[in-house]
Amino acid sequence: MPGRKQFDVGAALDRAMRVFWQRGYADASLEALCSATGLGRGSLYGAFGGKDALFLQCLDRYASLYGAQYEQALAAHPGDPVRAVEAFFDVVLGRIADPSVPAGCLIAQSAAQSPTLKQENGLRVRGLLDVQRQRVRAALADSSADTRTLDELATYVVAVNQSLAVLSRAGASDAELRSVARLACTTVADTLARAASQDSVQG
Repeated sequence: MPGRKQFDVGAALDRAMRVFWQRGYADASLEALCSATGLGRGSLYGAFGGKDALFLQCLDRYASLYGAQYEQALAAHPGDPVRAVEAFFDVVLGRIADPSVPAGCLIAQSAAQSPTLKQENGLRVRGLLDVQRQRVRAALADSSADTRTLDELATYVVAVNQSLAVLSRAGASDAELRSVARLACTTVADTLARAASQDSVQG
């Protein structure tokens, strides 16, 4: 049929996402994106609207793919926020250890390059980090800790997650990364236990 796209849009997005993930936005040249997707420059622009628009779509695809896994892990242990955070890091470490995908995290990679991004793209990256923090914060809500403590813990967990991605790209071993995650979970558990103890004394 005239005008019908003769390629798999989802597959092309996945391949482009890997280029951004592996190289970062700044070093993901149009040539590399065209080579990965199998599209000429004109077809790439026609299908996705250019590099910046393609980058936004890749961010959304990445967030949809892994965000669903994070959300499922965090929601799988109602009433047990520490176990929820442990499950979250299990998913994160599983992605990092997966040899079929690039090292690190597309969002962490993009956040590190925020100064080179157009405003819209930078805001999207920040928004995705905020969504991640909101998911973690919701998993912590069953605790008796005060709002400020829970907000700070959620930000802390997201910061550790991003650090794991950076460390993995620098060549940290799985054992080293799991040690970081384990200590983070201990920090969360200790902070929540301390808050519960204080609440009990005050009560």
